[in-house]
Amino acid sequence: MSCKKDNEGEGGPHHTELYGSTPKTSLPIVYHSDYNITFMGLEKLHPFDAGKWGKVIHFLKEEQFITDENIVEAREASEQDLLVTHTKRYLNRLKWSLVVATITEIPPLIFLPNFLVQRKVLKPLRTQTGGTIMAGKLAVERGWAINVGGGFHHCSGDRGGGFCAYADITLAIKFLFERVEGISTATIIDLDAHQGNGHERDFLDDQRVFIMDMYNRHIYPRDAYAKRAIKRRVELDWGTEDSEYLQKVELHCDGALNEVRPDVIVYNAGTDILDGDPLGGLSISPHGIVKRDELVFRAARRRGIPILMVTSGGYQKKTARIIADSILNLHHQGLIGPEREGLSSAATSLTSGPGSSGSALTAI
Repeated sequence: MSCKKDNEGEGGPHHTELYGSTPKTSLPIVYHSDYNITFMGLEKLHPFDAGKWGKVIHFLKEEQFITDENIVEAREASEQDLLVTHTKRYLNRLKWSLVVATITEIPPLIFLPNFLVQRKVLKPLRTQTGGTIMAGKLAVERGWAINVGGGFHHCSGDRGGGFCAYADITLAIKFLFERVEGISTATIIDLDAHQGNGHERDFLDDQRVFIMDMYNRHIYPRDAYAKRAIKRRVELDWGTEDSEYLQKVELHCDGALNEVRPDVIVYNAGTDILDGDPLGGLSISPHGIVKRDELVFRAARRRGIPILMVTSGGYQKKTARIIADSILNLHHQGLIGPEREGLSSAATSLTSGPGSSGSALTAI
């Protein structure tokens, strides 16, 4: 396929650092130590484990699956990157500590100067957002990609909430639509315990994006307006367990992908479905989470569709170990790894900005 022309001065894609080339020796696993939020213990005031991403990487290194040299280092999304989805007004509102405190649900942030909030809270989230955008490109190149962070599915272009300040899922999809020939449709499979009302609001009237969302019907955000965007809605009750849950995952993933065959899948793999999670309200075992991820990747693999996975919610200390175990299982099952590149015949071309000629890539 031909390269999409870069016509920044004529309304084309802006210059970005997020679509640069990646060595073929690197696994399409994206991470940066800046993902982790640590500042005077304030991060402990939210149930979210704000250091879980680094723990996942630690466990994967222990198992000798990855090294610092063979994963992809995430880059922070710039303001121009964020403006692909976000309004200028919304980004300006994030310059107020009160707004960030409300979005992240960490009230003491109100009392901190915004430059500290930007550096210690928002920069990690912008870096994870950049990681999701980068992973979208890698998924098309390699057939699969995992951002060890991201999955901020409560944030839309003009509003944040639920610890989600940037709409990384929407951004990743819009970057692909803008910059990659042959990527014109996407399916979001959102299996976090909470409804993904952010990307739903962003794609409410966009027929290019098919959304499957499976969530606890009784918990935040209960956004009836956003639900109108869901093409396949699966609402769960308190305490749903493995057997029922996994049957529904398999049935509805296959159903969604049979109904519309997308050019790319974005999989929001929240682990807040784990039994005992203080916010999720479901009762899925660690084995159930590992099996769930395997089912989604198998569904993508059978159809030769590129898949991008983000880790999203998960509010217990043991979720990092489960995420790592799931990634290792995907590798053991032959669903990810260097050998999974080039599963599709579709060829794509990417542009990174002014002066870039793009590089021909084989998408899966």
